[in-house]
Amino acid sequence: MRLSHAPAHTHAIFDDQHTVAYAGLLPVMRLAERCDLAGLAQEHVTIADRLGVNAPLKIGSIVAGMIAGADSIDDLDVLRHGGMDKLFAGIRAPSTLGSFLRCLTWGNVRQIGKVGRRLLARLAAHTPLLPGVDVLAFLDLDSMQKRIYGPTKQGAGFGHTKIQGKSLRVRGLNVLASALSTPLAAPVITASRLRGGTANSARGADTFVTESINTAREAGATGILLCRGDAAYYSAKVIGACRRADVRFSFTAKMDPKIKAAIAAIPQGAWTPISYPNAILDEESGQWISDAEVAETRYTAFTSKKGQAVTARLIVRRVKRLGEQTDPGHHPCYRYHAVFTDTPYELIQAEGQHRDHAIIEQIFADLISGPLAHLPSGNFAANAAWLALATISHNLLRAAGCLSGARCARARGATLRRHLIAVPARLARHGRGHITLHLPGHWPWQPAWMNLFDALRSPPLARAA
Repeated sequence: MRLSHAPAHTHAIFDDQHTVAYAGLLPVMRLAERCDLAGLAQEHVTIADRLGVNAPLKIGSIVAGMIAGADSIDDLDVLRHGGMDKLFAGIRAPSTLGSFLRCLTWGNVRQIGKVGRRLLARLAAHTPLLPGVDVLAFLDLDSMQKRIYGPTKQGAGFGHTKIQGKSLRVRGLNVLASALSTPLAAPVITASRLRGGTANSARGADTFVTESINTAREAGATGILLCRGDAAYYSAKVIGACRRADVRFSFTAKMDPKIKAAIAAIPQGAWTPISYPNAILDEESGQWISDAEVAETRYTAFTSKKGQAVTARLIVRRVKRLGEQTDPGHHPCYRYHAVFTDTPYELIQAEGQHRDHAIIEQIFADLISGPLAHLPSGNFAANAAWLALATISHNLLRAAGCLSGARCARARGATLRRHLIAVPARLARHGRGHITLHLPGHWPWQPAWMNLFDALRSPPLARAA
């Protein structure tokens, strides 16, 4: 590839009032309109401050800006260019949207979270967002420390995070999230919550799990729902919340003396060898492994907590320690990974399903490569609202990808923005109130874009029986 014109013969001028850079916002925001995002905001968000007027329009503007790739308040100006005012009404300036975010209280943040949860249920009803959710679905729980720089952000503190497999303490704010997925569907966010940087991973997890389960049920998860998490969420309160909601659980067990004693009591003949078609990364050692052994036993957890003891399966995977082939008694040395679960599936399948809990990392990766690249304000409630709105934008973009075809149904958020949203177009008016978008010829992802565009012009899709 080379330039076809000399620099002296090349000119540029920003003067076209009939072009837009993000034509894909049209069908995506039409989907938001079909699911009545504005109506939900009007119903559930009540802001006392005068800067909170017209909340539905401001919420819609922030969500649209995030879908277009904005990761800061100033970046929301991507909505004010060319012919965007011919496609959309009610676009607000970044300064107005920043003032709106800063006037919100924690109660308003929770109200916006409720809007997001209700919207997810409507997206699941109007799009093929979660195929098979009425048979088997997974609810994954995890947190991440979102790094920030400088001490001025409210709530900032040092917490643990993993960077390239190493556990480090970094200054930031803590993001707690839950994701709903199926064997056929990419994950969507059921709930999110911003917490102080020093927050323990499991703080408030039991109420958060209950909230996430209710959202999953509203989104159509009427069959088996399996809640998964790492050892941070292995607690009587979290598992109790799952049982009260009639939800199966699968949590990494903490390797305390009781768990170690239960593992040591497993007969040697009970171990079943398994091999992985593709090597998997062992988080503890940082090494790739291709084979292991699994076994299970019955185990009663939380016996020290009155009335909270739980008896279920303890599934254990063991992997030989590389470089430590035998102990002093000439027996192989192993690393053990225990899972406490009441899943109804057979041993090897249950162990594999638990490892798939890592799918929630896809959620965090999408947020970090999109609207959560920064926490844009020094105000804690403003950042918490930003996270809640980022959740809405993620789910809208995921639903749009599902409407565009199988290729985009599981694509990364950055890929969806590049293929479906960041499409330049020239606007042409004709007839009475008609407008035509002239998009680039030979656009590589034209079929997917037209699938999305046409799906939102036709009558709403009903949820499959």
